[in-house]
Amino acid sequence: MERPRKRPRQARSRATVEAIVEATARVLAQHGYEKATTNRVAKVAGVSVGSLYQYFPNKEALIGALVDRHFERMRALFAERLAAVADAPVPVAARALIDAVMEGHRRNPQLHQAVLESVPRLGVQAQRDAFDAFAVPLIAGYMARRRADLRPPDLELAAWVLMRTLQPLVHAAVLRGPAFVEDTAFVDEATALVVGYLSRG
Repeated sequence: MERPRKRPRQARSRATVEAIVEATARVLAQHGYEKATTNRVAKVAGVSVGSLYQYFPNKEALIGALVDRHFERMRALFAERLAAVADAPVPVAARALIDAVMEGHRRNPQLHQAVLESVPRLGVQAQRDAFDAFAVPLIAGYMARRRADLRPPDLELAAWVLMRTLQPLVHAAVLRGPAFVEDTAFVDEATALVVGYLSRG
């Protein structure tokens, strides 16, 4: 995936980059990937195209910055929710974490739809792998504290299976549309899936 040209160091430069990334989110959500041009983003951000190109060589780099920001926010939200349910029973913890992931996508479902539709062009596997490397040990650590309640013998593997199962499931839900993302029935069913997989039965 294309990366930014340079990192902003001064407060003014950081503000410019943030305005450009925010404008990218707005343009992508409103117009979709194909019509999200750098000219349109620059206009919405209130900067010249030349200023935009100082930091981002093309629209793929702009969307890459959005993806990076999404994963940063998801890491913070995931860690916060997991800490809050560290001693909770599996059904409670599973629902809290799935709801946290869904919350991260409810904030702007049109934007997430547009990003997910452009993902095959961008190649974001490295970011997904990095998120797995962050989340899997946290989930395995939680499960270790509930060891007597759980079926899988290899908790690290079980945590990885859950991540690789839930990520595409959540993304499919997002692509179904905003109403589907808001429906708590999806969280109910995803929670049942996790609990059924982990339970001793």
